[in-house]
Amino acid sequence: MKISKEKKINDYTAFQQLFGGLDTNVRLLEEEFGVSVFTGAESLRITGEKGDVESAAEAIDALVSLSRKEPLGPQQIAAVADMVKKGGGHDVKELLAAVTVGRGKTVYPKSIGQKMYCDAIRGNSVTFGIGPAGTGKTYLAVALAVDALKNREVDKIILTRPAVEAGEKLGFLPGDLADKVDPYLRPLYDALEELMGGSENYIRNMERGLVEIAPLAYMRGRTLNRSFIILDEAQNTTKEQMKMFLTRLGEGSKMVVTGDDTQIDLPRSVQSGLTHAERVLKDVKGVAVVRLEYCDVVRHELVSRIIRAYDRAERAEAARRERAEESEVPSAAQNTSEEE
Repeated sequence: MKISKEKKINDYTAFQQLFGGLDTNVRLLEEEFGVSVFTGAESLRITGEKGDVESAAEAIDALVSLSRKEPLGPQQIAAVADMVKKGGGHDVKELLAAVTVGRGKTVYPKSIGQKMYCDAIRGNSVTFGIGPAGTGKTYLAVALAVDALKNREVDKIILTRPAVEAGEKLGFLPGDLADKVDPYLRPLYDALEELMGGSENYIRNMERGLVEIAPLAYMRGRTLNRSFIILDEAQNTTKEQMKMFLTRLGEGSKMVVTGDDTQIDLPRSVQSGLTHAERVLKDVKGVAVVRLEYCDVVRHELVSRIIRAYDRAERAEAARRERAEESEVPSAAQNTSEEE
């Protein structure tokens, strides 16, 4: 049964943001919920099937609240719509309340997946954040690390990465070891500089020994007490490296392991330490595994579509290989029987 519902919006700025330039935001809402939205002087009229109208109204309430935190765009519309569709509209207020403050910067989750990820980090000693590019795995972990350092929950932030990427070898890069490793750690530098309020604060904290950034190999033989340790690009660790890293955990420390298991750059014969650890440790108390999905991507909206397209292509290619292998088995069996 079709119904109409009116929503009054007293905040003119929120009203403007809800519609967006050329009404792009409200058109997205219409597409997400299958409703029609009409505007009055200070209100919206939503028309459609009863369930769709109620969901759209719930999303509008959430978006009005969100507009006070940040500008509304396609990413915010999609994230809130996804929450409401999954029955988690009530989580939007929790999402807005989950604020992490780094020096000079306020950061908060932008999707329910990111909220679950932040909660897992706060509630566990070791957290695995696994998902595609652009889901905020590293950025949120660094933000929580800066917040923990600011609140004196830890004495030090340690960021590390395996020095393996995109099939390249360190030996081909110019300079000494520090120069060779620097490009691989640059994303971590950038996140820290932003969240600490600029390069001066970041350099000062580095000089005081409050922040350490190093290749994974430098972790061997250490016990890391009262530290917030982040292992980034963990899909490129081996099983041995992952075990070595996880067993560095000392008293009062937290570890966050981030990675994208669709972008493994190890040789095909080498199993990723990330995928192995996810399987082995999923039921261990104190260890949390959070899977972030396409709907959690917070970069340009096109990034999510690009990731989906690659994923579809890879699944199709895997299916073709499987069919080819299956067709080869009967052929081999037939050749054997003919020889006999």
